[in-house]
Amino acid sequence: MKKLIITHCFTSALLLLLTSAYAQTPKSGYDYLLPEMKEMQDDDFGNPGMMAVDAGEIQFSTTGKNGRSCASCHGDGASKLDTKHIARYPVYSTELKKPVTLRGQILICQNERIGGTPMKYASQEALQLEAFVRRLALGETIDVDVSGDMSPYYDAGKKLFRTRWGQVDIACHQCHVYHAGRTFRGQILTQGQSNGFPGYRYTAGKVVGTHERITGCLNNLRAEPYPIGSDEYINFEVNMNARGNGLKIDTPGIRY
Repeated sequence: MKKLIITHCFTSALLLLLTSAYAQTPKSGYDYLLPEMKEMQDDDFGNPGMMAVDAGEIQFSTTGKNGRSCASCHGDGASKLDTKHIARYPVYSTELKKPVTLRGQILICQNERIGGTPMKYASQEALQLEAFVRRLALGETIDVDVSGDMSPYYDAGKKLFRTRWGQVDIACHQCHVYHAGRTFRGQILTQGQSNGFPGYRYTAGKVVGTHERITGCLNNLRAEPYPIGSDEYINFEVNMNARGNGLKIDTPGIRY
């Protein structure tokens, strides 16, 4: 009986430890950077991710087939956009009856109002537009509402975050929750927060969005990734952005 009680207490303590670890205080990937990398991110002229932002700004004011541009509705330099609303994405669309990411909303506007060849979710143009628009909300506090209709999508994303993937058989939370701050293969494991995305991946040498970054992780785990813009990745993003509620947007972040 005594052994049973000790075992039960140990199991309860372990579960409490794991539960508290999962409910970690959000910490930006910026906080894990070396000083010289932070300096690079903070310098608009030295941050290589700003090239995508600049390209997105050009697209924002480029006239489409029907003679309109994003700026036609949202003002020159997107002056009419609500930056606090940008920080709330993904949001639930009552019309589509599903979550819509920031890039998804940009595509809806682009494809329905600008005209021309439909822009694809995985296209470089869509990524650049997302980078420009999210950059507008630099310093805004992430505030994703996962109550009500969003709840099942958040839960689905949380389940994906805790799923073991591929031949390596590792789940996202094992690296980014339990081992955040530790070094793995010469890199510091962060919490996997998305507040800096779209961001510049130093090791890849290019700007990526949240979906592209998840694809990179799944490839490393020797798992088959989902298509960019898929329902699975959108659920992933709902969970990941909500995990970062309270953090400040720092797009384009620099990450390893």
